[in-house]
Amino acid sequence: MRTLGEQPDVPAPDSPWSEVVPGLWMGGHEFAGRSGGLELAVVRDEFDLVLTLLRLPGHGPDAGVEHHVWPIPDGPLDGTQIAGVMRLARAADDALEDGRRVLVRCYHGYNRSGLVVAHTLIRAGHPADEAIRMIRARRGPWALHNRLFVEYLRAGLDTVRLLEELAE
Repeated sequence: MRTLGEQPDVPAPDSPWSEVVPGLWMGGHEFAGRSGGLELAVVRDEFDLVLTLLRLPGHGPDAGVEHHVWPIPDGPLDGTQIAGVMRLARAADDALEDGRRVLVRCYHGYNRSGLVVAHTLIRAGHPADEAIRMIRARRGPWALHNRLFVEYLRAGLDTVRLLEELAE
């Protein structure tokens, strides 16, 4: 299994966030700026709902923006963490149905945010491999490079959660 921690050469994305389908964005806390250096991705009021999987101080969103925080590692998840990912995906799906703009973010906006966005797309009827392709096409080839998360998506988060809870 490859996780972000084992990939120190993963480049920062070129943009703070990317729209995967209308209204559903994924992103991170830093990105490669035009000068080539890293810039902070600070959310203000661009989105109606921000779902954060890694919280860093000073990165927003503004007061008044609905914000849910569920920190998870970029690695193996337990049943409780998977349940949280599923709750965030449901919140994203509900917000999209209401016509709201949603940002799902983690550190670079590749793996943890990709897991939530992919599960949101799967909930909307996309097969797992299609959801993964859509994310990579919009966010870049490093999106969902965590093979374990791809395996989770292909197996189905409901199944993975059940297996993790049985193992605990």
